[in-house]
Amino acid sequence: MITAAVPNDDLMSAELLADPYPAMAALRESDRIHWSDAQRAWLVTRYDDVVEGFGNPLLSSDRVRPLLATMTDKQRQSAGRVMELLAGWMVVTDPPEHTRLRRLAANAFNPRRVAAMEGRIRGLVDDMLTRFIADGCTDLIADFSFPLPATVIAELLGAPPGDRDRFRHWSEDLAQVAFGAGGAGRPDRHERGMRGLQELLDYFEGLIEDARADPGGENMIAGLLEGDGKGNVLDLEETKAMLALMLFAGHETTTNLIATSTVRLLERPDQLALLREQPDLINQTVEETLRYEGAIRVLIRWVIEDFTWHGKEVRAGQRVFLLLGGANRDPAKFNDPDRLDITRKPNPHVAFGKGVHACIGAQLARVETRIALAAVFERLPGLRVAHQELKWTPSLASRALRSVHVEHDATQTRG
Repeated sequence: MITAAVPNDDLMSAELLADPYPAMAALRESDRIHWSDAQRAWLVTRYDDVVEGFGNPLLSSDRVRPLLATMTDKQRQSAGRVMELLAGWMVVTDPPEHTRLRRLAANAFNPRRVAAMEGRIRGLVDDMLTRFIADGCTDLIADFSFPLPATVIAELLGAPPGDRDRFRHWSEDLAQVAFGAGGAGRPDRHERGMRGLQELLDYFEGLIEDARADPGGENMIAGLLEGDGKGNVLDLEETKAMLALMLFAGHETTTNLIATSTVRLLERPDQLALLREQPDLINQTVEETLRYEGAIRVLIRWVIEDFTWHGKEVRAGQRVFLLLGGANRDPAKFNDPDRLDITRKPNPHVAFGKGVHACIGAQLARVETRIALAAVFERLPGLRVAHQELKWTPSLASRALRSVHVEHDATQTRG
């Protein structure tokens, strides 16, 4: 009897960092709810199962507090403060606490506030591409897709645009602890996280004081301080935790999405030509690149009670990894799922999650990516990836390229 080989299920292996989709496809077919010794977690790859996982009350988003409870005193001294901050993030809480936090955050992400930023975002994109051309820049991430969302979130928070580089350092420090972004190779990651966290919280305290001194302000901090209009507000620590989440999520995901979307379109000249011929397809293009190569690899859930899931005995205290890339390329949901098709409609991808935990900043990410992609292909004729092997950041949670060096034929800038 021949036993089928078990697909590589180590999400941090070089193979799956470079291209995780064949392994996900094999798991979808052979073992839809798969225990991975490498990850010490259940891997879920089918679309319907991932969506079911989003709504299953036995799969908790509150996955930081259980880790805090098992920490030794030494571990708490090293990483406890960072983990306590993360435990207060809206994305790792369950209803009713999540419901309260999301309601109080909703005013900061008011659709009108985001829509009002479109003109400013267009101006930022144009200015950055002008500098990109004039300065002979080659790294699309370092010189464009990072500074754009970092500047946008800085302005939305009422922070000086010049602070965007500090945002990146703080975000990277937190990522070492929160998301395993190459943390195995950085034994000082907890100490770095602690230092960065303290600087970050002190910085936010200053921004909060500024916002309170100007109660008529229009930035997101002012929106947070207003609460829900019924007298319910976040306390100071909750406000700082929410701002840390907004900082990280507000630019990290969009940075990655702009870069990977550009690369994938350049790899498929037929789709890029179609977009050039029909620029009104830009919204569908963004949705398709989200499905095809979304910026989030894994959403983690903590099992709070034993249950049986498609024949597998899932136990309390175990982790479940909802693999968004697997769901978004499930042939049971999407026709020809491994093909990038910017005319795909409908496109019910789960790149931003689904249900009560759907990303609250999704509208902003979509607006920035739509404007950025349209401008990149307009302003940089002949755009092409320079001869290089694409290298992905070793992160469990994020699908992020380290750099994208490009060449183009633009020879002049706008006045």
